[in-house]
Amino acid sequence: MAENTKRSRHVTRHRAPGLAYASTLKALQIELVKFQKHLIAENQRILIIVEGRDGAGKDGTIKRITEHLSPRETRVVALAKPSDREATGWYFQRYVPHLPMAQEFVLFNRSWYNRAGVEWVMGFCTEPQYEEFMETVSVFEQLLVRSGIRLFKYFLDIARDEQRRRLEARLRDPLKQWKSSPIDAVALQHWKDYSVARNAMFARTHNAVAPWTVVKADDKKRARLSVIMDLLARLDYKDKDHALLRPDPEIVFGYSEEALRSGVIAP
Repeated sequence: MAENTKRSRHVTRHRAPGLAYASTLKALQIELVKFQKHLIAENQRILIIVEGRDGAGKDGTIKRITEHLSPRETRVVALAKPSDREATGWYFQRYVPHLPMAQEFVLFNRSWYNRAGVEWVMGFCTEPQYEEFMETVSVFEQLLVRSGIRLFKYFLDIARDEQRRRLEARLRDPLKQWKSSPIDAVALQHWKDYSVARNAMFARTHNAVAPWTVVKADDKKRARLSVIMDLLARLDYKDKDHALLRPDPEIVFGYSEEALRSGVIAP
């Protein structure tokens, strides 16, 4: 009997972290459902931009946010490479049709910030195109916010060794191989280039109207929970569980030059 008790305690200790994550995630997803009811009742429009390096966990974070929300009022936007025709238009034009209408909760899995990241690093846009984007994106976002859209911008940040581990794991896992792309193959080779591009993006597009929130995402589970907590903590809705919404400030925090200089944001 004593031996069985010891074994039971051992199992409980071993499983506790996973159980804590699952129970906290469920509680947060209930809060998301509460908020969506409020969003629909108040005809609000929510737009969440999720950016980050390849392998940073964007898909998993978005999945946990949307998993139990109403599919009628929730959309995830992940646009493919622009067509030849789209490439001739105003850069933001192909994103505009996907912006949220009243009662909608929209998440962009990558966004117009492709131009500040992969397009610039990989040479898919010209320097004038890049400069035009950097000079006008804040104006564009200010127009969205002024129109009544609630805009949240999250950047999932990971260390170089963690990115290598995740990209290699994708190739071994048959259920994740769809995520692999030719861009992944050279992501690590261009680590410093992506860091320079990210830093320029932060410096030129972080502002009071549309600030960047950084998420340290080496620990996927903590990152997911912290993003949901941070988002809900900034939203108003009925029967809000304030005690639950305490994001870890070491995991999720507003962008600052100090965080960049100190190495809190991966160099």
